[in-house]
Amino acid sequence: MKLNDAFKPLDDKKFDMFHIKSLLTTGMGVFTDGYDLSSIGIVIGAVLASFGLHSNTPEYNYWKGWVSSSALIGAAIGAIIFGILANKGRKTFYGIDVALLTIGAILQAFVSSPLELVLVRGFLGLGIGADYVLSPMIMAEHANAKDRGKLIALGFGLMWGFGATTAAGIYFVLTSLGYPLDIVWRVVLAAGAIPAASVIYLSRKIPETARYLARIKGDMKAFENVVKQVAGKEVRVAENLKDENSFSEYFKKQWKVFLAASSVWFLFDIGAYTGTLFGPTTIAESVGIHNPAVFQFVMEFFFTIPGGLLAVATIDRLGRRPLQVIGFVGMAGSLMLFSFLRPLLPAFLALMIYGMYRFFSQAGPGSVSASGIHGVELAPTKVRGIVQAITVVAGRIGAVVAGLIVPIVILPSVGVDGLTLILSLLTFLAAAITYFFIPETKGKPLEESSMENQYVKV
Repeated sequence: MKLNDAFKPLDDKKFDMFHIKSLLTTGMGVFTDGYDLSSIGIVIGAVLASFGLHSNTPEYNYWKGWVSSSALIGAAIGAIIFGILANKGRKTFYGIDVALLTIGAILQAFVSSPLELVLVRGFLGLGIGADYVLSPMIMAEHANAKDRGKLIALGFGLMWGFGATTAAGIYFVLTSLGYPLDIVWRVVLAAGAIPAASVIYLSRKIPETARYLARIKGDMKAFENVVKQVAGKEVRVAENLKDENSFSEYFKKQWKVFLAASSVWFLFDIGAYTGTLFGPTTIAESVGIHNPAVFQFVMEFFFTIPGGLLAVATIDRLGRRPLQVIGFVGMAGSLMLFSFLRPLLPAFLALMIYGMYRFFSQAGPGSVSASGIHGVELAPTKVRGIVQAITVVAGRIGAVVAGLIVPIVILPSVGVDGLTLILSLLTFLAAAITYFFIPETKGKPLEESSMENQYVKV
C-alpha cells in the first residue's frame, strides 16, 4: 500500500461540519493569540503611565520594549516545549495551551509593577507558543487536501486579526465610558481569558489525528477508527505504517526548505510586530491618529480583513508561493512609498499607503507563513512538530527584534520614515527567499507536499 492511499479518505473528504467544528475550536485559540499579543500594543501607553513612566522618563523605552516583548519570548519557549511534546500526542497536550492563556490573562489584572507584568506575560506566552504549534498542525492533519489552505488561512490568518480588533473594541468602549486608564488596561488584558476558557472543553473533544496515530504511534486500530469518525469511511491497512526513520534523515535532506520557511517567518514578523506593537501609537500618531483603537479599527476593517478574504479565496487556486511573493512585494512597495512620501502627503493619504501595507500583508504572508502553513505542509509527520516549533521560534525572534530593537535603537536613531524603509528592504528579501527556495504545496496530500512518501519504510 502507498502511504497516500492510507490517508486518501481524509484527503478526498468534502468540506463538512467536522471541518467547521475543528476550525472553530482551533481558530478560537488563534483568536486569543491575536487578542493577547495585540492588546498590549493598544494599552502600552496607559500601562506605563500607571506605573509613573512617560516618554520623557529615562526608563520608558526600556520597559516599553520588555513589556511588549515578554509574551513573545515566552511564546518561543512554549513553541520549543510543545513542539517536542507533540510527538507524544497532538491531542494529549491540546487544551493545556488555552489553559495557560486563561490563567496568564487573568493574572495580568493584578500586577503592581512593570517587572511583574513582564513575568506574567512571559507565562502567558508559553500558551501562545504552544497554540502556534498545535492548532495549525491539528487543523492541517485533519483537513482535506483541496481546502487545507483556506482552512488554515481563515482559522489562523483572519481569526488572529479578529482577536486584535476585539481588544481594540473593548478599549474603545471602556475609554468612551470614562473609566480610568489604570482600570481600562487591566480589564482589556484580563479579558483575553474569556475566549481562551471558552474552548478548553471543545479542544478536548477533537480526536487525535490519524497521521499521528499511524506514522508516530503505530496504532493502526486507532488510526482506522479515527478515519471512520472523520471521513465516514472504513479503511483497512494490513501493514504497520509507523515511521522508523530518524530525525536526522529528514533534516539532512530537507534542511534548506526548513531554513527557508523559518527565515521567511522571521523577516515577516519583524515588520508585522512593529506594526502590531507600535502601529496603534507611534505610526498612528505619524499620520494624525491619536486614539490607538481607532487606528486598529481602520487597519482591520478597511485593509486587513479584505486582504485576508482575498487570501482565503485564492490560496487553494493561485497557490501559496505566488500569493506570498505578491504579498511581500506589495508590502515592500507600500512601506517604501510610506517612507519617502509620508512627510509630503496629507495624513489621510499617508494612512492609505500604510493601510495597503497591511492589505498586502494579510493577502500574502500573513495568511501563509504567519498562519503556520509552511511548517505543517513542508515537514513530514514525524518531524512536523519540531519543524513547526522551529518556524514559530524564528517568527518569535523576529517579533522580539521588533519589540526590543525598534523602540530602543531604531526609532530613536532614524524615526518612523527610516524604520519603514528598513522594513521594506527586509520584506523584499523575504519575497526572494520565497520565490527561490520554498516549493508549492497547494492541493497536495501532506505526504506528498512534505516528501514523506520518499522516506517510507513499511
